[in-house]
Amino acid sequence: MAEKPATPLLDAADTPADLRRLRPDQLRQLADELRGETISAVSVTGGHLGAGLGVVELAVALHYVFDTPTDRLIWDVGHQAYPHKILTGRRDRIRTLRQGGGLSGFTRRAESEYDPFGAAHSSTSISAALGFAVANKLADQPGKAIAVIGDGAMSAGMAYEAMNNAEAAGNRLVVILNDNDMSIAPPVGGLSAYLSRIVSSREFLGLRGLARRVARKLPRPLHVAARKTDEFARGMTMGGTLFEELGFYYVGPIDGHNLDHLIPVLENVRDAAEGPILVHVVTQKGKGYAPAEAAPDKYHGVRKFDVVSGEQAKAPPGPPSYTGVFARALLAEAERDPAICAITAAMPSGTGLDKFAARFPDRSFDVGIAEQHAVTFAAGLAAQGMRPFCAIYSTFLQRAYDQVVHDVAIQNLPVRFAIDRAGLVGADGATHAGSFDVTYLATLPNFVVMAAADEAELVHMVHTAALHDSGPIAVRYPRGEGVGVPLPAVPERLAIGKGRVVRQGKTVALLSLGTRLGEALKAADRLEAQGLSTTVADLRFAKPLDEDLIRRLLTSHQVAVTVEEASIGGLGAHVLTMASDQGLIDAGLKLRTMRLPDHFIDHDSPERQYAEAGLDADAIVATVLTALRRNAVGVVTGARA
Repeated sequence: MAEKPATPLLDAADTPADLRRLRPDQLRQLADELRGETISAVSVTGGHLGAGLGVVELAVALHYVFDTPTDRLIWDVGHQAYPHKILTGRRDRIRTLRQGGGLSGFTRRAESEYDPFGAAHSSTSISAALGFAVANKLADQPGKAIAVIGDGAMSAGMAYEAMNNAEAAGNRLVVILNDNDMSIAPPVGGLSAYLSRIVSSREFLGLRGLARRVARKLPRPLHVAARKTDEFARGMTMGGTLFEELGFYYVGPIDGHNLDHLIPVLENVRDAAEGPILVHVVTQKGKGYAPAEAAPDKYHGVRKFDVVSGEQAKAPPGPPSYTGVFARALLAEAERDPAICAITAAMPSGTGLDKFAARFPDRSFDVGIAEQHAVTFAAGLAAQGMRPFCAIYSTFLQRAYDQVVHDVAIQNLPVRFAIDRAGLVGADGATHAGSFDVTYLATLPNFVVMAAADEAELVHMVHTAALHDSGPIAVRYPRGEGVGVPLPAVPERLAIGKGRVVRQGKTVALLSLGTRLGEALKAADRLEAQGLSTTVADLRFAKPLDEDLIRRLLTSHQVAVTVEEASIGGLGAHVLTMASDQGLIDAGLKLRTMRLPDHFIDHDSPERQYAEAGLDADAIVATVLTALRRNAVGVVTGARA
């Protein structure tokens, strides 16, 4: 590992107020030191790298020009905000990123006054900034709101919904479009920078305002023609016609790594009476670190790595990941069935669908950060006889819930939902945890909801979903590696709504859904050691329930416990409702439910997260013993109910 780089200017700039005391000619060195510190820190912690390296100069320029935190700086998504964190009093903790008790990998209100709005899902920054700007305007308080949004996030409709209403903020709203893959930017250079400085200057804006006031006094046809001529002329020379039509004054594109270009334009924008304003900045992911520049996808999110070579730490050999197992299983199904197609929302590699796209490009669709569209698009495919698999992280599927209800469930269309990252997700924390999908899907009529206990079960469930044409069906599976069971050579079509008993006992029944099955089996071993004969069932389905199996287990054991890595309202609630409806609770049944607690669980290792959630083997044993009123050595402490 390389030694930590010398950072004399950064050492003296602990806050933006310190930064603003530097001379302009010192900012280049400061940015270089900041980039080196970011690389050094992420090499130790792992995390998001490429996006942060791309905004180093932008972070320096924004904090230098604007009066943060009075001016509210809002980073979209937040994974590009590591340099911002270093500049805002958190450098001493930057090597705790994404670790238990350490800094979040995203912006977070509770962490710093310089994080005015928490973000980890994309495309929220303009809406939030608009709220800050209008609030200041209504209260006659100082301060602008600056939203930094990447062009990937601009693929989401929410960004345009916000821009369509931005006129209410006036000149208090500034949007920085961080165009970091050249997808919408024409070439940039000295001429573009010169034009951007001219059109954002107070003199030009004042002249333009005067011209508009004069034009308003003309007859309406001439007024409209004058306005269109102005927009056309600026659009021809600079682009940005779309943003102008949405009510923004467009400036750019400008080189986001050239501080001599950035600073004057941002100063003009800061002082402008015109507004709202959009500044189009072109940056490069991974800028300043050769391995990340050469492979931006590979270095978007990284493990710990060697700074000199760029080589990332390799994960120890182990079972295949659930995502990889899903990808291979879906490929096998698509080989057999030409009606199968796959949809993802800007996460082809994260969901494993990059492999599907390579094999079946005509049947693979990456719709961008547009989960609502993804779901309704899948519904249309299903209505026309295709068999679509919509592969979306659990936390992102939340963004399309109305479409799941209205466009899929009500019409009973056979859309297959592959729900990755179900359960707790470790370093990404609460914003990316898949806590709620069992609850929000199993409550819907017509839905089938499956949860894979291991990678072999996932293969069976993908096959079952592929063959299920009578309505919507979902399979949830976690982040990370499987448990190491052999994968089936031929997948099995599971009977809908039927679970399995994996261990038979007489006294205690553990009813597991999903990958907590392994912890349930560990708990069963410990209970057996205390003389408590234990049955372990993998219910497989949260909906429909295997009522026959559940009824038999509830009526033949002294205590039954449901175990799921999902929020209240999921499996446990459905089993309790069934027991109540069928009069089983009246018979003195000891039924307990174990689920995620009613609070958000912070980033940490998955093992610690599940211990905090009370969903590991220790917690299962404690729940059973409490229900039976026994202590840890099995002595009865009270009369049985």
